[in-house]
Amino acid sequence: MYQTISAKDFYQELQSRELSLIDVREADEFAQGHVKGAESLPLSTLEANYGHLDKDQTYYLICKMGGRSAKACDFLSQKGYQVINVQGGVEAYPGDLVQ
Repeated sequence: MYQTISAKDFYQELQSRELSLIDVREADEFAQGHVKGAESLPLSTLEANYGHLDKDQTYYLICKMGGRSAKACDFLSQKGYQVINVQGGVEAYPGDLVQ
């Protein structure tokens, strides 16, 4: 199981402390605009590239609207990672996106 957080609540958390954020959208989507500090780890390559993640750290996962990040949370939580899905994704994120 994994937790969820609204994009608005995630934004507020991000204002007060540094969080580890993984954007699971494809590289071209990420390049068009993402939350500052996010790591790009597309869902399509997640299974082959998640090994560098730290099981002692909590990761927030985001995508466009929350569906792909939920799938990524399912996968990573089954592997023993602490993950939180950002519901609403970058579409609902109230802050500025960077390129």
